[in-house]
Amino acid sequence: MRRSSPVKALAVLGTCGVAAWGEFVHWRASRAYVHESLPARSEAVVVLGFRNVRGDRANALNRWRVRAALRSIDPTLADSILVCSGGNGTDSSSEAALLARYAVVERGFTGTVLLEERSRTTWQNIENVIPLIDQADQIKIVSNPLHALKARLYLRRQRPDLADRLVRAEDYRFGEAWPVKPLLALHGLRSLARAKRNLAQHHHQRTS
Repeated sequence: MRRSSPVKALAVLGTCGVAAWGEFVHWRASRAYVHESLPARSEAVVVLGFRNVRGDRANALNRWRVRAALRSIDPTLADSILVCSGGNGTDSSSEAALLARYAVVERGFTGTVLLEERSRTTWQNIENVIPLIDQADQIKIVSNPLHALKARLYLRRQRPDLADRLVRAEDYRFGEAWPVKPLLALHGLRSLARAKRNLAQHHHQRTS
């Protein structure tokens, strides 16, 4: 048998290293600023939408987010609500409506679904869902793990009392969508860094 060339071996190692880095970044983000569990009888699972550029069906990313939200629901609790958030969508449907339609019609979800259809930014997502989730004993925010982390930071800024109720969602699974995780990690880290800078600047302006 012919031995693999050093170049091939290095390429394999490099690919594995990049994939491992992507996994680690997502794993760490999914566990930041959340409790593993809380004593609770009720929960709100908030799924954040991503803009659909065409069609009246949730796109692949939105479908994945809904599946992650549905598997995040705790079946042992007396009351769970699914909150779909997002105003941008197709000409005929908001992101929230597309998310809800996929959850109910295609995934068979029969629980309570609430829609928040006005938001156009992540900050607005959080701001506008607060009235829908403020009675829940625990709160889970579902998106790509780095985007969900940004949303949790926004909740900590807007309503620290509700941020204390944040519990880890099931939006990270080892090996899931691993080829795209490094790219999502790069984009997510840049977006998260910008969000932290903006929050710091806003805090400085308010206290100066």
